Amino acid sequence: MKSPLAGTNKTVALGSIVAYGATQAAVCNKGNYFKVSRDILFPYIKDHLEEYLSAHWEEDECKQDVHLLKKQVEEDLRLHRACAQHSLDQSGHTDEEKAIREVVDNVLWQMASDRKSTALKQLQGHMWRAAYAAGRIKGEVYQDVVPSIRRWRRQGLKVYIYSSGSVEAQKLLFGYSVEGDVLDLFDGHFDTNIGTKVESKSYVRIAERMGCPPEEIMFLTDVTREAKAAEDAGVNVAVVVRPGNMELTEEERSHYNLITTFSQLEVNGSA
Repeated sequence: MKSPLAGTNKTVALGSIVAYGATQAAVCNKGNYFKVSRDILFPYIKDHLEEYLSAHWEEDECKQDVHLLKKQVEEDLRLHRACAQHSLDQSGHTDEEKAIREVVDNVLWQMASDRKSTALKQLQGHMWRAAYAAGRIKGEVYQDVVPSIRRWRRQGLKVYIYSSGSVEAQKLLFGYSVEGDVLDLFDGHFDTNIGTKVESKSYVRIAERMGCPPEEIMFLTDVTREAKAAEDAGVNVAVVVRPGNMELTEEERSHYNLITTFSQLEVNGSA
C-alpha cells in the first residue's frame, strides 16, 4: 500500500507518539507499539492494587494519589457524571482497611468503565514503577516499532508520545522495555494533563507546544474516536490496525489511511 506520508511534508502523529522535524512529525498511541497493556499491565493493577495500597498507605506519594482520586469523585458528582461511590474518606478517623477497600473499588470501577482520569493514571504509573524496578514486568514492544522510529529519526524526525497513561508511565514502558532502555528515541511526552485524546483541543495544544502547525502533523492511532478528534483539529491521521484492537467499521476502513506496521510509514519530501 502507498504510505499516507509519501510525497508530503506533513508531521506524523502516531496516537501516543509525536514526531516532528525538518520534513515531518509523528505522534503515536500506546496500542500502536505495545502488546503488554491488556495482557500484563492492567491485570497487574487489578491483582496487586490492595497489596500496594496496604504497603504504601502512610507514604506521602500514596496519600497524594488517594487525594486525587477523591477530588475526581467530587468533580464527577459536581458535574453529575457517573462515579464509583459518593466519597473516598482519607481522614485519620477512618478504618484503614475500609478506606483501602473504597479506593480499590473506585480504581476497579474506573478501569472497568475505561476511564482515563489523571488520578487513575497517576496511581497506575506509581504501581508500575515499583513493578518495573523489581523486575516483575517489562514493556513488550512490537518488533517493527524500534527500527521504524530509528529510521524516522535518521530522516530528521523528532518523536513525541501522547498517551492517556501518565508521562511517568510512558517513560517506564520505554525505559524497561524488552528492547532495553529506548527513551532516547523520544523528544518529549504528553498525557491527559494537556487534555483527553478524544478532544480536538488537545491536539491543537500539542501542536502549539511543538511549535508545529496541525496540518504538518500525522497522528497514528488505533482508536477512531481519537482519529476524529485529531482530524477536527486539522491534523492528518492514519489508523494502525494491530491484532486485538477494536474492529473497524467499513465506513472507518474507507475513510482512514490504514497501516498494520510502522514499517509501512515512509517519510518522503523535504521542508
